[in-house]
Amino acid sequence: MNLKFNRQKIFAAIISAVLILSAAIYFQNQQTKILRVGIFAGSNWDVPQGEPYAIFDELIKNFETKYSNVKVEYISGIKKEDYAEWLAEQFIKGAEPDIFFLLSDDFNLYASKGALMDLTDFIEDDEKFSAEVYYPATFQYGQFENKSYALPCESNLTFMFVNKTLLSREGISMPKNNWTWKDFLEICRKVTRDTNGDGVIDQFGWYDYSWQEAAVSNGVTFFRDDGRASYFADSRMEETVKFMIELRNIHKGHEVTPKDFDMGRVAFRPFTFSEYRTYKPYPWRIKKYTSFEWDCIKMPAGPSGGNISILNTLLVGMSARTKNKILAWELMKNICYDKVTQQMILKKSQALPVRRDVVISSEAQEIFSWDLAENNAMTPKDISDAMDNSIMPTKFRNYDAAMLYADAEILKIIDGTVPLNNSLNKLQKEINAFLQY
Repeated sequence: MNLKFNRQKIFAAIISAVLILSAAIYFQNQQTKILRVGIFAGSNWDVPQGEPYAIFDELIKNFETKYSNVKVEYISGIKKEDYAEWLAEQFIKGAEPDIFFLLSDDFNLYASKGALMDLTDFIEDDEKFSAEVYYPATFQYGQFENKSYALPCESNLTFMFVNKTLLSREGISMPKNNWTWKDFLEICRKVTRDTNGDGVIDQFGWYDYSWQEAAVSNGVTFFRDDGRASYFADSRMEETVKFMIELRNIHKGHEVTPKDFDMGRVAFRPFTFSEYRTYKPYPWRIKKYTSFEWDCIKMPAGPSGGNISILNTLLVGMSARTKNKILAWELMKNICYDKVTQQMILKKSQALPVRRDVVISSEAQEIFSWDLAENNAMTPKDISDAMDNSIMPTKFRNYDAAMLYADAEILKIIDGTVPLNNSLNKLQKEINAFLQY
């Protein structure tokens, strides 16, 4: 009898424990979960932006409606120039956000230090996610050593600004989107001259065009994917340097200034899409460039390359230490993958969405056709093609230091301080030696 009674007591105790545990789990699941996000105020692309958090606030509202037990929090008012330091401090304290926006210059650092969650399993196991919707270079931007550590949110691409008024005054037609280095040189030679007869050149062909941009459009790959070797002695790199020397000589030693450009005295200048979108339509075009008409086209193609641009992308990463991995992944998708969010980026930001179907949509056609009477050179199809053919900088641990050194040495060749003969071979050997450490 006592044995039976004891068994009943034990059984009742077990049932009570199970019920208490179930209630605790249920209660815990009903508790509000906090997802913290790192974000900065304003545009990533250094152009005016009226409502810095408009897209994100709307996105949060939609996400919290879908997940009623989740609260998304962020600190407002962090300026872009202060954001990198703020994020680093949060990591040092062990108080970093669950997910956070990553500036281009910081991705390599965080990925190489193990601070970012490897997203490979999320990407492969999530049936509601497909990397195929992205432009290839935008998705690759979030990869480090062939693993994905961040998703692309929005992108910016470099095009070539064309002063249409200056070209028209010189009797020169607007270049086509498939123009070449040869076309670029010919036009620069024609427009570079002394316009007022005082013996000083005061009208110029180009401003702020870099050897990196030229090299990309000539099919140059700077480094091996693993960052253990460089290709600065490649024949295409030599073609690029010779082209840049020829281009520089057109100005006969005169250093073109930003004021020359703003005054309408320069035919060409690399221009980001965000600048194009900000300053092309009213009202910013009235405030920025009122003395001349202008447009943008693709970058000129080198003989061994194409009309290719360098791509920059704003990324979103997840902390490797987050305790809310599943929810963090869902919020990342809402920011970077959700079509509605990408459409908001199309409508409310100066950047480009990273989803191809949004860039070529009818909404994009309407937004990009600011003034049909102007016969804009860039259509959504042109922009989409440029995105498809764009490239991103190679990413490895010592990339920034290697490129800084290469830039200094190549500029010496272009300005004539160092002769071209064998200089690129020497540079390649020096950088390769550096990359072995």
